[in-house]
Order: sequence, then structure tokens, then C-alpha cells
Amino acid sequence: MYCREGEKTMNEKLKAIFSNMKILLVSVNASYMHTNLAIRDLKNYAKKHCTNSVQIELAEFTINQPVGEVLRGIAGSCADWILFSTYIWNAEYVCKLLPEIKKILPDCVIGTGGPEFGYGAEKYLRNIPAIDFVIFGEGELTFTELIENTGDEPKSVLSKLQDIKGIYYRRGNRSEGICENDAGNLCEGDCEIVFTGNRDLIHNLDDIPFPYPEIVSGTADPDHKIYYYESSRGCPFGCSYCLSSVDKRVRFKSLERACSELQIFLDNNIGLVKFVDRTYNLDENHYIGIWDYILKHHNGKTMFHFEIEAEYLSEKALDFLQKIPAGMMQFEIGVQSANKKTLAAINRSTNIEVLAEKIRRIPRTIHQHLDLIAGLPYEDLESFGQSYDFVMALRPDALQLGFLKILGGTEMEKIAETNGWKWMESPAYETFSTPYLSFDDIAFLKDMEIITDAYWNKGSFAYVMNYVFRKVSPWKFFCSLVEYGRSVDAFVQARREAYWFELINNFVNYVPSENRGSCGESVKTQKMLRTMDMLNFYALLDKNLIYDLLRYDFVRAGKKGNFPAWYKHNYNKENHRSLLEENGLLENSRIGFGITEYEEFEYNVLAEKPENEKKHTEVLIRYK
Repeated sequence: MYCREGEKTMNEKLKAIFSNMKILLVSVNASYMHTNLAIRDLKNYAKKHCTNSVQIELAEFTINQPVGEVLRGIAGSCADWILFSTYIWNAEYVCKLLPEIKKILPDCVIGTGGPEFGYGAEKYLRNIPAIDFVIFGEGELTFTELIENTGDEPKSVLSKLQDIKGIYYRRGNRSEGICENDAGNLCEGDCEIVFTGNRDLIHNLDDIPFPYPEIVSGTADPDHKIYYYESSRGCPFGCSYCLSSVDKRVRFKSLERACSELQIFLDNNIGLVKFVDRTYNLDENHYIGIWDYILKHHNGKTMFHFEIEAEYLSEKALDFLQKIPAGMMQFEIGVQSANKKTLAAINRSTNIEVLAEKIRRIPRTIHQHLDLIAGLPYEDLESFGQSYDFVMALRPDALQLGFLKILGGTEMEKIAETNGWKWMESPAYETFSTPYLSFDDIAFLKDMEIITDAYWNKGSFAYVMNYVFRKVSPWKFFCSLVEYGRSVDAFVQARREAYWFELINNFVNYVPSENRGSCGESVKTQKMLRTMDMLNFYALLDKNLIYDLLRYDFVRAGKKGNFPAWYKHNYNKENHRSLLEENGLLENSRIGFGITEYEEFEYNVLAEKPENEKKHTEVLIRYK
């Protein structure tokens, strides 16, 4: 339709008005180092496919920032639309923000999306009046269509929500922040929530632009940010606790496209790239093709992280992995449990023998991060301990002890509701108790998580633990250490690394009463005592060797200005000087002494099995 001669067409006028509209895509990340892939995909896809010209900006905050600070950042945008990317780790924080935003920007349109608000859309729409709509599922096509259906003013999209697939909204007039039903009365919490239906997925992932233009432009932070990347979407497996099990359709980027995008990370020396593919090793040609490209083009710096199902690694893949040098790849592998009845109940393979054999064949040049989940069906504390020892026998670089989250829309939610699970009603929906684990058991495992992280995952106690775990069960040893830690209030606050050295030294030298028999006999569980017999423990382990290994772990961690009270520094300056001379480090004695440490031990702490080599040993440690 044309206006009078000399004037712009009506479409041109509307386009001129619409081009002033600003959309703010917001992510509240777990920490500064994280980046949000979802809001970048929304922006880049819309910019590529929208015929309307709009201003789309990104805003990333963290859950550690004061709410007022984040509100000021959002309000300063003066955005017409504000859309939030939500997950279980930021949902509570976002819920605090939403009502306040409406007070500051009463005319803005507020939308949310992501797995947390998407699967909980009805709950959030009923409880938070500030939300205008929720995007369910993949958001790129829905977000683009929302923009295309906006007329001459930003709020006009609210009258067209019913025509756009993938949207939850309240039926009725949502203008001016008021929800009315068809009779024109205020809804008062009983408003009808409408879902417009599932949207078709993006079949060609190559149609999604590279998510990080800031890397291309050279404005990225390569050393202090984690950059997330996807080469596929979907997961064919049906793990009952996982939202990925809801949709089993898997799509892949072309190998050519994926490799060209990986080269951007490599060219810009990005420190860590994490693939978010739910199961990376699904298509052999695809996943080995990417690995092969990384191997042939690696820059000597970038670490690539993959979440894999080790059981399904092919012989070709295992042979290929033997070529991978250290510092190039790390794997996250979900073991979850070694109890076959538990695995069957959550729809995972029960072939744990094959899984263990495949994990052992992955070369140690690849950092391995193995996961266990506490709170699964049929897993009591004794069974969990067996799963723990199963994983520790594989000697992972890190063992992540996670806790079952009862997510809405999963099969596990149905199991939990009908079988007596109790869990947190708000995000992160973590399990409080199960028919097999009491709340006290869960609390105990929380402390076990802290101990595992301090004494195994960080690698600071590698020499001590490699000896101890050859002699006794890791689970029983750490159970005893947890109980001892509880007796001295070790878990009442966050602790620095030096504290954990002192704690384990005191624990090893703890002398239990003959009458008590163990350091935690008063604390019982449903089926087992949570400590090993301490007198038997002393018969199995050499305390003097542990002390030597502990001292070596302590000094190898870094140059010490002062030594703590528990540490006996066996030092001889002339011997130190002699070793410096032997190693060509005496040209400048001040620097030589400054970058090294000398220590004497009763055992050869550097031996593979130091318990077999009790002999006086002098060690020169050179620090970076």
C-alpha cells in the first residue's frame, strides 16, 4: 500500500520504526569464565534470517553478582524485549530479577527460554506475572519468527503468540502487565496457560552461524573464558534422569563445517573449547574426523573437552586415540553406577566390564573425568561404595561425585513421585533422600564429595593416595577420613589446601581407643559402618612412609616460605648446593636456591612402589 506521492511506502515507515527496537538477550552464568552458547545462536541465527532490522544485544552476568548490579546493567539497555536463557543453576537468580525488571522497565516484553523455564513453563507463568511468554525447545526458529511477527510497536507481538509454534503464554490480554481471562476478569493465578505446539527442529545445523564473532574480531578472552561448541544436537539414549532423553533425534554439522569452525579456535589460541554434544561419539566418521583434524592442526595450546560414552568407542577410535599427545583432549565419561540393577532401572547399559576395559585403553595422555551419581534407584550406601571403588580402580584424573536431580519431564520424575524420593522443590531439584539413602547418608556423601575433590581431583596428594589406594579401599579410607574430619569440624567452612595437609597428617597419627575400635563407631548407616577398623588400618599402612609421601606432596606443590608445625624439614645446605652444582644450577647461586628445594626422606618417594625401597633419599625439587 502506497501513501501520497513523495512519501515513503507504509512498509518502509514501519521498517524505520521497527529498526529502532532493541532486544536484549540475557544470560546469568555460573562464573565469569563461562560463556553462553544459546544467546549467541539466537542472535546470530536471527541476524542471518530476519528480514526486519532490529538491534540485538547480548548481556552476560554471573550468579555471584549482586542483584542490584545486574538490574542496573539490564535497565541501562533500555531494551524493548528482554529474553533470559535459563538453567537449573541460574533459575533462582533469574526469578529474583524478573519482577524487578518490570518495575524498572514496565513497557518491556519479557520472555524466557532454556531447559529450566522451557520444561517448567506452566509453573513459571503462573508464579511470575512479569513473564510474557516462554520459548520451549530449540529457540532459533521461534525467536526469529517472533521478530518477524512484530508490528509497528514492540508489544504487538503479544497478540500474535498463538500463531507461533514453540511458545507457552497466558490466554488473554497481557498488556500493561495485567492477565485477563476471556471474560475480562483478572486471572488471580487460575489463568489458562496455552502451548502453541512443538516446532520442527533445525535439520541442517550448518545453517547456524559460528557463535563467537568476538573470536574472529580478536576481542575474545582466550585464556580466561571457556568457549562452548556443538557439532551435533540430540541424544539417542534414554537415561531416565536426563532431559536429553526426551528427544532422541540426532543431527550433525557437516564435518567440513565443524573443522572450519574449530580452526577459528585454533587460529586464535583459545585455551579451552568444550563440546556440548550430549554424546559426542555417535557417528564414527564424524567424531574421528574431528579428532583427526584437531591432531593434524593443533596449535600446542587449545584443550578440547568431549563428553563421551566410552563403552561405544570403536576399535578404530581406540587405536586412533593412542596418537593423541598430552594437553590436547580431555574426556568426561558418565559411569553413574557400577550396580547393574541400578543401571537397568535408569535405562543405561549394564555392561560395566566392557566400559571398564574401554576406559583402561584410553591413553593417559587424555585427561579423564569420570562421573558417579548418588541417589539412583537400588543404590544404598554400601552399593555406592562399591561403585566408588569401581571407578577409583580405573584411576581417573578426576572423579565427580554428583547428586541426582529430579527434573520435570523426565522418567525419573515419575519413578521418584511414586516410590518415595524426597527432593528440593526449587532448582536445582537435588535429592534429599531415597528409599535406599537417608538424608543423613546424603549429607555424608556431600562431605565425601569435598574429601574426594581435596585429596584426589586436585592432584595435590597424588603420591600419598597412589600408595594408600594400592593397600586399602579408597571408599573405606575416605569414609574414615570423612568421619575424622567431622569430629574436628573440617566441613563447617571452605578450606585452603594447606588445611587438608594438616588434616590428613593428624588423621594418620590419630590413635583410636582400644574400646571404640574405630573413629566413628557411633555413626551407623542402614547397612554398614561408615568407617574401616582403624587398628586394622594401621596394620595395612606404613605411617612413616605416608608421612614421607605427604611431605613430598607438600613441597612439590610449590616453593614454601615457611613450613607448618606438622612438617619436619630435613635440610642440609651443603647437600643442596652439591645437587645444584650437579644439575648445572649453581651459576647464579641466589637464583638456584630460589627456584629449588632440597629435602631428605627415609624412603625413595620417587619410586613406583616406595614401600619396597626404604632407603635414605635426597631430592632436589625444581619449580617452574
